[in-house]
Amino acid sequence: MTCGKGYKLLIGKSSEKYFVGYDLGNRYCQISVCPWGGRNPETLPSVAGSENYNIPTVLLKRKGANQWLFGREACSRAAESEGIRVDNLLELAKAGEKVLIDGSEFDPVALLTLFIKRSFSLLAGPGSGDKIGALMFTCSDLGQAEVEVLRRVIPGLGLKTREIYFQRYEDSIYYYNLYQEAQTWNHQVLVCDYREDTLRIYCMERNKRTTPTVVFIGEQAYPFQNLREIPEEEYLREPIFGKMDQEFLEILEELCSGQLISSVYLLGEGFGDEWLKESLRFLCRNRRVFQGNNLFSKGACYGVIERESASDAGKSHVFLGNEKLKSNIGMKVLRRGEDSYFALLDAGVNWYEVHREVDFFLEEGTEFHVIVTPLTGKDVQSVIIRLEGLPERPPGTTRLHLQVDMTEENRVRLQIEDRGFGELFPASDMSWTEILEV
Repeated sequence: MTCGKGYKLLIGKSSEKYFVGYDLGNRYCQISVCPWGGRNPETLPSVAGSENYNIPTVLLKRKGANQWLFGREACSRAAESEGIRVDNLLELAKAGEKVLIDGSEFDPVALLTLFIKRSFSLLAGPGSGDKIGALMFTCSDLGQAEVEVLRRVIPGLGLKTREIYFQRYEDSIYYYNLYQEAQTWNHQVLVCDYREDTLRIYCMERNKRTTPTVVFIGEQAYPFQNLREIPEEEYLREPIFGKMDQEFLEILEELCSGQLISSVYLLGEGFGDEWLKESLRFLCRNRRVFQGNNLFSKGACYGVIERESASDAGKSHVFLGNEKLKSNIGMKVLRRGEDSYFALLDAGVNWYEVHREVDFFLEEGTEFHVIVTPLTGKDVQSVIIRLEGLPERPPGTTRLHLQVDMTEENRVRLQIEDRGFGELFPASDMSWTEILEV
């Protein structure tokens, strides 16, 4: 069973906008789209009329001409020696070094940007990027290098929307499951992604004792049979397939031992019926098993849909992945004479998207309290922020400007400026920076 069905032309001549989920990989990309206000994404085929969703992340420059092709056409023309093929566009962009092509140097980020822009033509031809109302990129890894590349790519896409986001594969797994039948993720969910020579298995589980329900996703990577080294001769393939089947079975038996697994997804080019024998029989015991390869792009599309209009499941769950803030951050404040809590940051947001600015008055003294409430079961902390050197003023006459962001997934940065109190107590131009480990 596939995770998605064949794509029919969704984008016509209307002015309607679309949600777009973009799975950005170093070898292949995928695009899933959904009409604005809809809840059922479909995945674009790389070849019209097929269910082949993988778009090779490849450019080709024709020799001696400023003409570029992308995807499968670039691959086929390269095979006919019609130009210079450029692979590994994402890795090249992360490395940042100029790329020599046909005697000229090119910025690798510009090459990746060109590929993404050209791939948007699959939506419905040139100019269809204008119909993108909101866009979510998803990647297997999303560290500082990937975030920086995407931030540099976005301005060059020339899109008419500012609703452009990015998330890891774990987030896409989470959002995909939010939109599935409850019984498919009532217990743990396994997502097995087999590409090239690596098998990655993600395990999604929920802590139903918390409010909201906290979702965690763990990841394990296993070296596995290199797909490129499997021979074509059947008599040579058979023992290799048997070994693959046995190794996969042993991994599954270990992961599933003593666990309740509601469903399993088999993704990637490596899974095929010809070698899945005993392992598949094991998986199908009291579990739902799905096979396909477009979960991540659909999950990205669901992720941007969820940002626009949260589902009921999304309102009652929060996902705490590696890139997420895992604590609620707030302040003790005085409202109408009573102690109160003022929320600054909510757990579950991506660290690289965190930004908050507020102004407040100090009732007295030269310090204020920040409350850190972890959703991981750790104790609540009350952190005192002391503003050394702040001028002494009467109660309630010191206005402070607070800017909050994050420098890493577990480091919250507070930047405070003294704004004074009008002409009576001018600003001192003093500032302070505090880092909270969360």
